[in-house]
Amino acid sequence: MEEARRAQTRDTLFYGWIIVAVMALVGALSMALGSLNFGLFVKPMGDDLGIGRSVFGWAQSARQFASAATAPTVGNLIDRFGARLLLTISALITGAAIVALSLIHEGWQLVALFAIMGIVGMAGPGALVTTVPVTKWFVRNRGKALSFMSLGIPIGGLIFVPLTQILIDAVGWRNAWAILGVVGAGLIIPLSLIFVRRQPEDLGLLPDGDRPNSHVPTTTSTASAIEPHTHFEERSWTRQEAIRSGTFWRLVVIFSVVMLAIGSVGVHRIPSFMDRGLDPRLVSYATALDAAAAGLSTFAMGLLVRRIPARYIGAGGFLMMTCACILTVVANSIPVMFVAMITYGIGIGVQMLMQNYLWAEYFGRQHLGSIRGAVTPITLIFGGVGAPLAGYIRDATGTYNHVWLAATGLMVLCAVLLALTPPPTVPAGRPTPIGPPRRVEA
Repeated sequence: MEEARRAQTRDTLFYGWIIVAVMALVGALSMALGSLNFGLFVKPMGDDLGIGRSVFGWAQSARQFASAATAPTVGNLIDRFGARLLLTISALITGAAIVALSLIHEGWQLVALFAIMGIVGMAGPGALVTTVPVTKWFVRNRGKALSFMSLGIPIGGLIFVPLTQILIDAVGWRNAWAILGVVGAGLIIPLSLIFVRRQPEDLGLLPDGDRPNSHVPTTTSTASAIEPHTHFEERSWTRQEAIRSGTFWRLVVIFSVVMLAIGSVGVHRIPSFMDRGLDPRLVSYATALDAAAAGLSTFAMGLLVRRIPARYIGAGGFLMMTCACILTVVANSIPVMFVAMITYGIGIGVQMLMQNYLWAEYFGRQHLGSIRGAVTPITLIFGGVGAPLAGYIRDATGTYNHVWLAATGLMVLCAVLLALTPPPTVPAGRPTPIGPPRRVEA
């Protein structure tokens, strides 16, 4: 209670921006933990261990399937207790599994360790433990907050993707895994324990830094005692209400199919460029620029979502990924490879924003963890199919082109569907209209 009273009275930076900064740092460090840099390991590990590309696809899928299995529980726990301990546990598990990758000798061990990493998913644009906390601290400034959080990805990509290739060249892929696991987890764990908090009401605050009433009674719980002077109210749907909405299921279909298309391209494009004789060091630089483009596009689009409907921004992002897939198929030179990577990053950045923003914009923040916990298993399962499927096709035919061209068609379809999906209508018996936050005067 004393901490809450101090938070209400002192005139300092809104704590939500500290949450944004921490999650940006976590996003940067996750680039070292088998996410974007995983593709750099595919060729050296495959050549050394004698395993096919489909095994690496199954490793990526195992991580997503494990996250899918635990997402409903994780989402509910975030709503109830916050992400502080969950993020700590996730970093500890992921770091230990990354270090263990340095000891493997069989393909099944790779798949098993990636499955362990997914138990409390930390990497990727849909990671509940890193994205839901930010959306709970903001309403009218949600797009802006997600924009600044997204800057962690380009910073991490620019640092850790080239560093990964440097480590592989200098000390081998085994030692590279061990170093990255220790560094990544060793920094994320203290950040989580020291700074992460569940939501503004727990500190006697309101979303966006709006000021609570100065004469809050001290005999009741802080969260329930807040009477705002001026703040922005958001109508929050329960998980049951959301599931009964047609808009919910349209978004599930759209994001599931997009994840299927992304899964077929994301991991395999890096070894594919190496197969074409392109310099691995230059491929790592292009991959870093991919991450930079993703973060910067998320940042830019996050600042525009209050002016342009988010569904139109998302549709544009899906079309950018369509162009990137086509460029990936035809890229046989360094300049085209760089253009393909940067274009893909721009599209992925928009997709990241949509995964984190649309659910909150359409269904509110109060039950967001449980709502996204219901969605995430479906989208991750679809996304997990794409990587091994592309690997099998490549092992059988010697090329990824067939599956990647199919992915372009799926992305175009999803772009059209998203553009035609407006916010949901109000559930029966709930008179408050869904839509932009509205100002409330005390």
